Order: sequence, then structure tokens, then C-alpha cells
Amino acid sequence: MKRVLTIAGSDSGGGAGIQADLKTITVLGGYGTSVITALTAQNTLGVQAVQMVPVEFIREQMDSVLSDIGTDAAKTGMLGTGQIVRAVARGIRDHRVELLVVDPVMVAKSGDPLLSQEAVEALRDELLPLAHVATPNLPEAERLAGIKVKGLEDMEKAARRIRAMGPRYVVVKGGHLEGGEAVDLLFDGESAHLFPGPRLSSRNTHGTGCTFSAALATFLAQGEPLPQAVARAKEFITRAIATGIAVGRGCGPTNPYSEVLRWKEREAVLHELRRALERLQGAALGRLIPEVRSNLGYALPGAADFQEVAAVPGRISQVGERILVCREPSFGASRHIARVILAAMRHDPQVRSAMNIRYSPEVMDACRRAGLTLARFDRREEPKEVKEREGSTLEWGTDRAISALGKVPDAIWDEGDVGKEPMVRILGRGPMEVVTKLIAVGKGGAPWQG
Repeated sequence: MKRVLTIAGSDSGGGAGIQADLKTITVLGGYGTSVITALTAQNTLGVQAVQMVPVEFIREQMDSVLSDIGTDAAKTGMLGTGQIVRAVARGIRDHRVELLVVDPVMVAKSGDPLLSQEAVEALRDELLPLAHVATPNLPEAERLAGIKVKGLEDMEKAARRIRAMGPRYVVVKGGHLEGGEAVDLLFDGESAHLFPGPRLSSRNTHGTGCTFSAALATFLAQGEPLPQAVARAKEFITRAIATGIAVGRGCGPTNPYSEVLRWKEREAVLHELRRALERLQGAALGRLIPEVRSNLGYALPGAADFQEVAAVPGRISQVGERILVCREPSFGASRHIARVILAAMRHDPQVRSAMNIRYSPEVMDACRRAGLTLARFDRREEPKEVKEREGSTLEWGTDRAISALGKVPDAIWDEGDVGKEPMVRILGRGPMEVVTKLIAVGKGGAPWQG
């Protein structure tokens, strides 16, 4: 078990700071130790009061932990004042901590300032030169680099300027940029490397930077090379945001426990998918299977990629009216249906299942009689750059149909294109709901009771 030290402020609400760091380090298999730099009276609505810890006591905490337990990696968070920054830098030098992640926390999620101008200068002059990697978000990168950051070119320019201050690597986090993806940029001194991720619509994002930097420090302590550590930390925080915890009346925290809970959830997803497939096989619906065959998928809560979506390997087939499911469902079995589900989840995280069926005017009439809400997209309107990107059509089409309707419908259809079969995709919160809708359609439009 690798040792990971967090040097940061205490969040009485438990969503950020020391509390978020120790949760993250623990669920990732590290042994967490701490040096508390500040006490905050804080909740999901904001920071009500701050009490800085005396500098001498911060030094004593560092000496106590590092002289006995030591550490394999460390991270810093809220430091507050120039005196504290300098004291922490001195402790890092004295105890020869090599793997240091500096998260230059300047402003709380609520907008409350957490770092004075004097402390920013001390950070530049004394702490950043000791960092293995610095992880500023966009506002922090702007303040450190002294430039406005509006896009990827500006992110790289800011990263170059920050690296000139001493850290070996710089990760500029792009969560504040507009667009469909949240792209982080790693600058290694020679070139920039991009780490894209889905932009998730959630207000439960308190502690995002703390959780990311704590995960990064833990992966570095465990021996991961920096690029792989950044990629894993990005995946970790994406899941933590996707499954954020709705507590309080304001901005709730991210969920570091998603890493542990998803293994239990995998079994629940597979079990529910098996039940739905059994019900599907008991219905005489073979006529709804298209020429390219079908698949029924079900995603983990907060799924980030197709490996977190379970489906049937080899697809679902039919003989006459009999539906054939020849293999057990497994994760990562279908990129096609996964793209539909993942695109829908970006609009509504509760819609985690889908199945594709045959398109025909009769099927569309049955969908309407069943009371299903419908949306469509036209493959002929697909942008050239999307067509050229392998496997992007379904993601683009699903997003386009949902955006046009203003909500996630029960079914999305298209009339195909050259070499592409027309298709209907039934959506639902779970596979049993999808199969129930499908049975209603198969009965000629018996009203579906949602």
C-alpha cells in the first residue's frame, strides 16, 4: 500500500479538501495521511468562514508525518497565505518529496476566494519549482500565466508559461470551456497531449479539482507513468461527476466511491439485462429484428465509454417469430448500441438502455399508437467531419434528435442512407422498460404504461 500525503484545507461539508482527498486515496488503494492548512465552515451553498492554521503547527504536522511515515507522493490543495505556501515548500524540500502534485486552489466552487495575491506569488516562486505536475483549471491557469484562455491553443500557451515556472509537467483542466467535450491538456515540455471526456450536466461537482489531483497523486505513488496516471485520473473524476451525490441545497459533491460501487453495479446490470432478455425471448417479436440484427444494451450509472455498457456479444437474431439470444451478455460487447445509450445519457443520465429494431411505416404507426414519444434524425444532414470519424454517426444522430425534441424520447428513428438500413431505437431507463415498450409495439400499439 503506497503512502499519499495531502496538504490542504478541511471542508466541513465533506465534499472537497482534505475530506475528498482522503476518500479518493482510500478507494484507490492508497494509505492517506494529511496536513491541514485551514479550517472552513463550508457547505454546498458556499464558504461561511475560514480559520487558517498557524504556520508553526503546519510545519509540525509535516515533520511529524514525513519523519516517521514518509510518503510516496504528495499533493497540495488550499494553502491560503504566502506564509503557508513558503512553509509547505520548505517542508517539501527538507523531506525531499519527489512526486508532488500542486493543485493551485484559488477559488472555491461557490466563487469564494481561497488564495491571496501574496500567496499566488509565493506559489509561483517557491512551490511550483518543486512540483512534478501542476493541475490548474482554466481560471487558475489564466491567473498564473497572465493570459486569457479561450480554447485549446490558449491552454497550451498557458501550460508552457506555467511549466517555465518550474513544474516538470502541467495539466490544464478544460472543464470551464464550452463545447460537447471536457478536454484536459497535458504539456510535457515538448508537446501537448489531449485527454477528452464527455461534458456532463450535473450540479454535483463540488470537489472536482481536489478529487482529480488526489487520484493523480495516488496513481503516481503506485508507479503509473505520468500520461497513464492522467488518463486514469480523468476516467476516475468523470465517473465521480457522473454519479455525484445530491446532498444539501446547493452544489453537491462528486462521488469518489463510484470506483468501488461500480463493481457491485456491474453484477446488478448484468442480472437485470439477463431478466429482460428472458422476457424478450418469451415474446413472439422476431418480425421486429432488422436485417443487420439487434442488440439490447444497458449501461452502468455514469458510464463513460462502451466498456461500461453491457450488451449481447454477436447480436440478437431471430428464426421466424422466435428471438434468438445465443450468448450471455457482457460489458463492451456492442459499440453501436453503446453509442446510442451514451449519447442519451449525456442528456438524461437515467436513460441507460436501448435496443434497435426494424423500421417500417407499420412499426412507426404502432409506436405512435403505443403512446411512445418519437424523435428522428436524417443521415443526409450528417456533417462531413462526423462521417469521416469511424462510428460517430449514431452518437451524432442520437444527440441531434434529442436536442431537436428538447428531451430524451421513447424512440429515435432514421430512414437510413446508401448502404445503411433504416432503423428505430427504443430507449428506456432500464432494459425491462425497453422490452416492455417493444412488446407494446409488437402488439400493434397497445398503450404502453410507463
